[in-house]
Amino acid sequence: MATSESLSLIYKDPSQPVEARVGDLLARMTLREKAAQMAQVERCVASRAALAGLAVGSVLSAGGSGPPLPAGAAASAADWADMVDEMQRWALASRLSIPIIYGADAVHGHNNLFGATIFPHNVGLGATRDAELVRKIGEATALEVRATGIHWTFAPCVAVCRDPRWGRCYECYSEDTEIVRTMTSIVSGLQGSPPPGHPPCYPFLAGRRNAIACAKHFVGDGGTHKGKNEGNTICSYEELERIHMSPYFDCLAQGVCTVMASYTSWNGKPLHANRFLITDILKDKLGFKGFVVSDWEGIDRLCHPQGSNYRYCISASINAGIDMIMVPHRYGKFLEDLVFLVESGEIPMSRIDDAVERILRVKFVSGLFEQPFSDRSLLSVVGCKEHRLLAQEAVRKSLVLLKNGKEPKRPFLPLKKNAKRILVAGRHADDIGYQCGGWTITWYGTSGRITIGTSILEAIKESIEEETEVIFEESPSAATFLGKEYSCAIVVVGEVAYAEFLGDRTDLSIPFDGADMISLVASNIPTLVIVISGRPLVFEPELLEKIDALVAAWLPGSEGRGVADVIFGDYDFEGVLPVSWFRSINQLPLNASHDSYDPLFPIGFGLKMYGENE
Repeated sequence: MATSESLSLIYKDPSQPVEARVGDLLARMTLREKAAQMAQVERCVASRAALAGLAVGSVLSAGGSGPPLPAGAAASAADWADMVDEMQRWALASRLSIPIIYGADAVHGHNNLFGATIFPHNVGLGATRDAELVRKIGEATALEVRATGIHWTFAPCVAVCRDPRWGRCYECYSEDTEIVRTMTSIVSGLQGSPPPGHPPCYPFLAGRRNAIACAKHFVGDGGTHKGKNEGNTICSYEELERIHMSPYFDCLAQGVCTVMASYTSWNGKPLHANRFLITDILKDKLGFKGFVVSDWEGIDRLCHPQGSNYRYCISASINAGIDMIMVPHRYGKFLEDLVFLVESGEIPMSRIDDAVERILRVKFVSGLFEQPFSDRSLLSVVGCKEHRLLAQEAVRKSLVLLKNGKEPKRPFLPLKKNAKRILVAGRHADDIGYQCGGWTITWYGTSGRITIGTSILEAIKESIEEETEVIFEESPSAATFLGKEYSCAIVVVGEVAYAEFLGDRTDLSIPFDGADMISLVASNIPTLVIVISGRPLVFEPELLEKIDALVAAWLPGSEGRGVADVIFGDYDFEGVLPVSWFRSINQLPLNASHDSYDPLFPIGFGLKMYGENE
């Protein structure tokens, strides 16, 4: 409850207009307090001294960074809420009691949290073409994020991936700008939908059950030369705007609160220092009133060796228009140098005030001053049945049927639940970690039972009749087929888990000798191949001819039941390709707009079992 003393301060009075509260608080702040609001630090250095003493404005958890626990222990949602709330108490003990905003990469569900619902990665959601489904996923993710006290997710990625060699291809909904624009509905799911008459490009958050969204990475990160992560996008401004910038228009229209700058360059100019794009275009021309955050140590990359001339990195990025700097560790050095640069006149005070106004605006809009702590009533929604059913639906709708039968009008799918004996092969069949992909529990993801979920093998066993025998072999050999008769085989192959530059590939053949395993099995048994990947992989014509059915399952997340739902015929295939499936690496980059477009399967391709195929 507000006291008479707090109501005498305009910024603490919730009945006052947001802009009045921003102006009042800004006028009370020292330069050092303003500089501290512009710093975002990693959880591991977020001490009482940093938050209460210096009034640092934001904390984040890097991929895999969570509450400190004994080795091998998994942090619960309550553990997360306890950690964030403690940090919030420290922040509220600062001179002006400005709450922190806590951020995390919840990019396909609350993926840092053990037991959270893990939804398909964006490339799979792009295959659904279902904007309402994606909006609902945003709602569910926001609830699970807010249950842990976290306010802000660094999502959605609205990059338009033009080359599958890029290690972040799976974070993109499509190579087609219009498909990506449709999928920005996740912003309204995360933040809530702005009411009629809401000021354009002004940040919006509906309530404490919503999470602050972040459109990233501004701009052109999906168009780098040869798909190189943190590379150079070479194109005209008109092409940049038409292909890569358009999804941001839709995010701004939905009141997205934050935008993250890209590690990439545009025609050789790093985005973290590009005043034309960040200030002249995003802020001035488009009218964005939220704040721009750097990527992880993004400003350090502005000089070589990395971060060697740190003052230059700070001045170049902040003068370009970046408002909050993801430091994340050496915040003391950042604050010292930032204050020096302002006092020496290299960074105008007006630029600092603009940055802090934007940060405070989002904090007021999001209700942090009134509701700074976690809502413990939400703890029960983490990994709840309703959310897992939503994820299962998303998996079903994301599956793309690329081949069904060796002869016309003789489909191989659906499989029979009462088959005598089914061989399930491949390490991806029973691996939750590979099924979820990168940005799951750790930054780059890993294999194994890393969180709660249902593997594809488990889902198959749940779906079949009691008398049907399932034999699982991770690496089948010639001996697998001796003395046994199989009704069919399901071979599940795919990529290892990866994130960012760890996923950059010039070789997109099927890992773990997948092509050889498929060939071996398909030479002996009628075979369905399911591909678990963040992008198209190489399928030679001879291999494609040998198999009976082919399904692209992308990175489906924790709910493998969605795969079994469809291959056994309870639901039809609905997904269509969000990207072009190339014939050869030599064709890349390959997009539908190219004159020489000759894919193995074109963007938009997808067969059905029961409906009409075009």
